[in-house]
Amino acid sequence: MDILPAIDLKDGKAVRLTKGLMDSAKVYSNEPWELAKLFEDMGSKWLHLVDLNGAFAGEPKNLEQIKKIRQMCDIEIELGGGIRDEDTIKRYLDLGIDRIILGSVALKNADFVKEVSNKYRIAVGIDAIDGFVAVEGWAEKSTMRATDLAKEFADAGVEAIICTDVGRDGTLSGVNIDFTLEIAKASGIDTIASGGVKDLNDIKALKETGTISGVIVGKAFYEQTLDLPEAFKVIS
Repeated sequence: MDILPAIDLKDGKAVRLTKGLMDSAKVYSNEPWELAKLFEDMGSKWLHLVDLNGAFAGEPKNLEQIKKIRQMCDIEIELGGGIRDEDTIKRYLDLGIDRIILGSVALKNADFVKEVSNKYRIAVGIDAIDGFVAVEGWAEKSTMRATDLAKEFADAGVEAIICTDVGRDGTLSGVNIDFTLEIAKASGIDTIASGGVKDLNDIKALKETGTISGVIVGKAFYEQTLDLPEAFKVIS
């Protein structure tokens, strides 16, 4: 199991949101690349990077910060936030991003996601509110069940599914393991848990499933409820 520390970019700064609400943003660093380097020094293999402004705008909005993060660290980076077309995918890959996360477009145009998954390293982000897929930067709840969307990408070439329980995201209330396992079962794809991670107990419980392939850690690190170097020891 991998731990993927998260950096969310808003107006060029590293922030965390609560339940996906942009006006809840708390700034943790004015130099996001320094955080990325810190995660690398701690032993992380991955960085989970999100362009929050891009998620709402539908186009890249924090390019300079993304470029600098890529230049300053050697770990693998997955990036999401407003990526809706192949040109944007190529643009980010040309910058050295390793894996692209497709979210809202996965619901609106599953065929496109399947097509690009056969060309590039793609993760599908399935964000859910009460079990239904959330889109447009979590501003809207669709009528599609998250598990049904996960089934859509079984055997489609998608590298991973990142499933987020929006109601728990940024709340430090504990990760939704049952939801993550449902997504993993529905898709048969490597599934990464996101939302609500609080402490080492969450990391241990996820690892003990033997099924969940990764977990995204955000606010738990920033608010110091999780000892990240210790967490890396737990999964090693």
